[in-house]
Amino acid sequence: MSAKPRRAAGVLAAFTAVALAATACGGSDEPAGKDAKNITLTISANSIVGGKNSAGAEWIEKWVIPKFIEAQKAKGVTAKVTFTSSGVDDEVYKTKLALDLRSKGGADVIAVDGIWVGEFAQAGYLKPLSEVAGDQVDSWEGWSQIPDSVQGLGSFEDKRYAIPLGTDGRVLYYNKKLFARAGLPADWQPKSWQEILDAGAKLKALPGVTPIQINAGTAMGEATSMQGALPLLVGAGGEVYKDGKWSGATQPVKDMLDFYGKVYGGGLGDPKLQQEAKGRDKSFAEFAAGKIGILAEGDYFWRSVINPKDGIAKMADRDTTVGYAMIPAKQPGAGIRGQDFVSMSGGGVRTINPNSKFPAQAWELLSFMHSAEAVKAELAGEARITARQDVNKEVLAGDPMLSFITEKVLPLTAYRPPLAVYPQVSVALQEATAAATAGKSPDEAAAEYQKKVEGFVGGPGNVTS
Repeated sequence: MSAKPRRAAGVLAAFTAVALAATACGGSDEPAGKDAKNITLTISANSIVGGKNSAGAEWIEKWVIPKFIEAQKAKGVTAKVTFTSSGVDDEVYKTKLALDLRSKGGADVIAVDGIWVGEFAQAGYLKPLSEVAGDQVDSWEGWSQIPDSVQGLGSFEDKRYAIPLGTDGRVLYYNKKLFARAGLPADWQPKSWQEILDAGAKLKALPGVTPIQINAGTAMGEATSMQGALPLLVGAGGEVYKDGKWSGATQPVKDMLDFYGKVYGGGLGDPKLQQEAKGRDKSFAEFAAGKIGILAEGDYFWRSVINPKDGIAKMADRDTTVGYAMIPAKQPGAGIRGQDFVSMSGGGVRTINPNSKFPAQAWELLSFMHSAEAVKAELAGEARITARQDVNKEVLAGDPMLSFITEKVLPLTAYRPPLAVYPQVSVALQEATAAATAGKSPDEAAAEYQKKVEGFVGGPGNVTS
C-alpha cells in the first residue's frame, strides 16, 4: 500500500475476510465446470457497511452482487453470491488469510494488498490467474486498459496473479509563488537531480523557507521509502530487489544516499523535521503555509492534504499556487528501464482463490468487478485514480493533477517487491537515509545498510553489492 491509507478500493488493500464457513469456495455439490448451471461464489474484502471501507462494501452488496446475478440469469445460470464483510487491522487479515488458504478454504474472489502477492505466491497460497481460470484470463479486454507498469502491482515473476484496483503515483510538488520570488519558472520540470539541487539553492535565498523536503529517517516510516529512497533508487537505475537478489551497497544505493547528503548537508532541507514523530504532518502544514519550496509526495497530498475543501492542511489557492513535476532520473536515461523520469506506486488488488470450486465463474465475477462500468460505479462520482485508463480519462477530466498522474506518471512507475522480508529491508533503507542526512558518507552508510540486509535475507549470497 501507499505510505498513507487510501480510501475504499485503494485500500481494499487489506487481505480478505476469510470465509471459514463450510460454504467457502463454492459450496455446491454440483460438479464444477464452465457449463455449471448452479453456482455459489463468495466475495471477501476487509470492508464492512458502516465501518472500515464502507463505500466499498456497499458497492459489493448493492451493485456487484445483484448485477452479476442478473447477468448470469440471462445466460441460464443460477448464481448465489455472498459477501463476507469485516473490518479489522490489515495484518490480522493477512494472518487469517494465510491460515485459510493453507487449509484450502476461503472466499472465491478476494481483495488483497499488492505488497503481499509475492509472499503468498511463494508460499503456494496464490497461483497465476491463468493457471486457476484458464485461457479466458489472458483474453480479457481489461488488460489493454491497464498499463503494463500498473499490472505490475498484481504480478510476481512476470505472471499475473491479480487485477489491480486503484493505484497512486509520486511527484515533486512546488510552490509557484516561492519559485517566482526565487527567479524560478512557473512550469518547472527538472530533468536531473542536479536541477532539483540548483532550484533548492535559489530557494535558499528566501528567508524562512526550507527549499526541499524529501522524507528521511525512521520517524517518517514507509513514507521515507516510498516518497524518498525508492524513487531515488529507481532514478539511479537501481531496484531494491531484482533477479532474486536484494540491493546492497550498489552504486544506485550510494547515489541515492549522496543525494540525501547534498540536500541535508548542504542546508537545503530541515534535518530536525525528519526526526520528529509528527514530522510528515508538520511538513504538510509548512508547505501549505508557504514555508517549503519543493516537496516529494504522492497524489494523496493533492487529494487529501492540501485540498481546499476538506484537506488536513487546506490551501485555498492550491490550484493556482501549487505546481507538480515528474521525478527525474539522476540524469536523462539513467532511471530503470532507461527512463528519464520515475515514480513509485502502491495499492490493492483482487484475485481468485486457487481452491475455488468454480474457478471459471470466479474469474467471470472478478473480471466483471473490474469492468469499466463496475469501476465507475465503485467510484460513485469521486475523482480518484483507477487501474483502468479508459475510466481515468472520463472521471479525471476535471482534475488536471490526477490526469497528470494517470497519463504521465503511471506508465513509468514501479512497485515495491511483494515479499515478506521487504518491511525489514525498508527500515534498513530508512536508517541509511538517516545516516546520510546526519553526515555519514554514502559509502559508509551503504556498507552499514548492506550488512543489515544480509542479516535479513540469509547472507551475502542473496545480496548484490
